Amino acid sequence: MTALLLCADPLAPARSHRADPHFAREAEAADEVAVIDHDALDHGDATAAVRHVPRGLGPAWYRGWMVTASRYASLERALADRGCRLLADADAYRRAHELPGWYDAFKSRTPASVWTAVPDDPWLNWAVTQLGSTAAIVKDFVKSRKHEWATACHIPDLADAAGLRRVVTAFRDRQGEDLYGGVVLRAFEDFTDTDGATDQARAWWLDGEPIALTAHPDTPANRVEPDLTGIHDAVTALGCRFVTTDLARRSDGVWRVIEVGDGQVSDYPADTDARPLIEALLRA
Repeated sequence: MTALLLCADPLAPARSHRADPHFAREAEAADEVAVIDHDALDHGDATAAVRHVPRGLGPAWYRGWMVTASRYASLERALADRGCRLLADADAYRRAHELPGWYDAFKSRTPASVWTAVPDDPWLNWAVTQLGSTAAIVKDFVKSRKHEWATACHIPDLADAAGLRRVVTAFRDRQGEDLYGGVVLRAFEDFTDTDGATDQARAWWLDGEPIALTAHPDTPANRVEPDLTGIHDAVTALGCRFVTTDLARRSDGVWRVIEVGDGQVSDYPADTDARPLIEALLRA
């Protein structure tokens, strides 16, 4: 039997095996559930993080809060020591979770992107020549600061070297220790919106096939039907078992992949039934 590993409720008593309320729908849909101490994992103690996982649990999917690829690898090792095998291994998690891992598979269907660990002036000058656009956004390997759009995300004019440097510097400074991997510049593309909410959706893929299509958690009231033509080939090329693709409709009507993620740490809209997704995972 395939099990589901959920984050433990951080407010529950220490010996409790209760799942975090955010994942209550997942817990209700699964027959076999064990919990992970996400705080312990986040602080680098994978052994403590899995102390409530029964020995000999067997194959399992993780559904929980985001962790870095290195933390996920330590989780995989700690679980293996207890006889539990993650069905998405650490290499697959990194490829799906970090933009440099998934970019090549989706290159023709996502905004042009370049990245570096050190965004100095020579690299910024080179990046401008590579993007083939007049504007861009800055992010790290996983996250942006789109809530600070004008100051630490959007670069309206790549020809403005001082403005480019200012936004990239602000992004790095505000990310601080949370900066993940490095700095990414992505060509800006104009997407359509409804009442100010981007027309976007999240597609869930298991073993190369779409198993669910939901609203994006950031815009749960905006429900659209994206065109998935060609996305199957990109997902197959990526070679990861359980992934999500976030798609947005460009102003010319073309649906573009704006983000890829490991499905285990991708959020599900609060008002959407998670049971079909979990049941499909546990049958795989």
